[in-house]
Amino acid sequence: MALFLLLIIVAIILGLIGVVAEGLMYLLIIGIVVLVIDLIFFGVRWSRRSRSRPLR
Repeated sequence: MALFLLLIIVAIILGLIGVVAEGLMYLLIIGIVVLVIDLIFFGVRWSRRSRSRPLR
């Protein structure tokens, strides 16, 4: 969970720098890519965890 939050923070910071700094739009793109990869990774872990629990 800590890795997920760290990557979210990194993606937000890269996105903000990419928007604010002129000529650094590639940082915004990198931030978006990191965010999407992080959300996919979290979704896969979440679905794998929910399947392994037995129903009561």
